[in-house]
Amino acid sequence: EVQLVESGGGLVQPGGSLRLSCIVSGFAVSNYPMHWVRQAPGKEVEWVAFISSYVGSTSYADSVKGRFTISRDSAKNTLYLQLDNLRTEDTAMYYCVKDVWSSGPRGPGTQVTVSS
Repeated sequence: EVQLVESGGGLVQPGGSLRLSCIVSGFAVSNYPMHWVRQAPGKEVEWVAFISSYVGSTSYADSVKGRFTISRDSAKNTLYLQLDNLRTEDTAMYYCVKDVWSSGPRGPGTQVTVSS
């Protein structure tokens, strides 16, 4: 059974940092394309970051490029998203998604709130 569970969210001041984790089971995280997406209240789901299977090429939404970093640990079967220099507009529920970012399996999410 495919399962994904996010953690690491919280309340942080603007300019602060967080590291989100997504522990997966039922598949090997390095064998599939993986994404992070987010959804702010009243808004559509926004794609944030992508890491390819095997080679691990990455790409980012323009809104987070240079501030967020996606990575994975095959030994721990875990996907990460490092969030640096956070802004109030980064406030959202963050989800990790397997395969297709708009329709693939995802976890329950972890809330990130950026506020002073």
